[in-house]
Amino acid sequence: MKKENRRDFIKKTGAVAAGITLGGPAISAKSYRRIMGANERLNVGIIGCLRRAGAVRSSFTDLQDQVHVAYVCDVVKERRDKYAASLNEPLGYVPPAVNDFREILADNKVDAVFNLTPDHWHAPGSFLALEAGKHVYVEKPLTHNPREGELFLEFEKKYEKVVFMGTQQRSQATARKVVKELQEGLIGDIYEVLAHYTNGRTSIGNGKVMAPPEGFDWDLFQGPAPRQEYMDILHDYNWHWFWPWGTGETGNNATHEFDVARWILQVDHPEEVQCNAGKYYHRDDDWTMYDTMDVNMIYPGGKRIRWDGRSRTGHSILGEGRGNVVYGSEGTVTISRNGYKVYDLRGKLLKEENEATQSVTTGMGGGGDITTKHIQNFFQTVRGEAKPNSVLKEAAESSHLNHLANIAYKTGLNLKVDPTNGHILDDELMKLYWTREYEPGWEPRI
Repeated sequence: MKKENRRDFIKKTGAVAAGITLGGPAISAKSYRRIMGANERLNVGIIGCLRRAGAVRSSFTDLQDQVHVAYVCDVVKERRDKYAASLNEPLGYVPPAVNDFREILADNKVDAVFNLTPDHWHAPGSFLALEAGKHVYVEKPLTHNPREGELFLEFEKKYEKVVFMGTQQRSQATARKVVKELQEGLIGDIYEVLAHYTNGRTSIGNGKVMAPPEGFDWDLFQGPAPRQEYMDILHDYNWHWFWPWGTGETGNNATHEFDVARWILQVDHPEEVQCNAGKYYHRDDDWTMYDTMDVNMIYPGGKRIRWDGRSRTGHSILGEGRGNVVYGSEGTVTISRNGYKVYDLRGKLLKEENEATQSVTTGMGGGGDITTKHIQNFFQTVRGEAKPNSVLKEAAESSHLNHLANIAYKTGLNLKVDPTNGHILDDELMKLYWTREYEPGWEPRI
């Protein structure tokens, strides 16, 4: 009889969750998880040990019967060592901490990676992981430029691995409920969704060119981006506001709201993108892009997604720092990570439902925190136990809206777009903005 390896075992476990036999009697999902034991947890590597790594640590604490952290990785030695040590209390062990994520990819015992790196690394790092046979959970935005979205779909098809983007509202109970109700006519015909985000970001100051700090691998941080001198204001967050590495507030935060808006409207690509944006605050600092952006995305049939993004003024919209306002022929719905509210045409509140905040369980149907729910669904999808809440095509198209908005900002033009594939209907703009300049040797290839 052929001996089944561990990876084949992981692939086949979905039949058990569905109550299907594999040459024997069916067992329940609960019993199956007990049988698996510690040695059959998914082995994962965490790449990037900053903000989102804290959320992942919290989720892994709740899901520790399903996951084993085989490695952590960061280009800053102090940061990776500190993060590895922080896992000891919740998980009971300190995983190896490495500088170069390719060391993780070379280990065939690793099943999946969590790509929590800066934006310019999301696609190239994930491509290398897929080539190495790993499943990928990657933070938003999926890509740094439009071409990477096309490549992602090609890589997924070729290597047949699960790819999740960290748009966790796809796994939020109240969001899933209200989106279904909206699509069934809760407020009549929906014609527009306003996606919004506000923050009170302060001045980043003026950077000084200097040698990278000791223990910081600046060359590997840059990776696929063309080489530049290090400035003291760049890490660990301000790279967001520099085009070689960041994608602006659209990539940083609009991805979530764009994804919910598209989900509600059931649309793919727009046919026109109009943008009005600029830098209006702390104008003497080194922030290189807009801090305020209004975008109007027009879809076939007249549906619209509007984006109101304000990075440096904390005044919220309808009391929410981020979310979506859905306008229909019979009412309005507001959606956030706190839940949703339904209003009639006169603005009277008809219904309100808040997202539950109970502690997460690791049962197949349980889960409280939406990031934990999303990661749990990723694990279940890898094992074949559930359908994915995050589908790569949707992740790519939601991220693509960021790029169209940014291109409209950079050019000052209203973009005409082919709604069948998202391509800009201008050959010169396609040449200039569809991809990026990569550091020689780092160009993605499939």
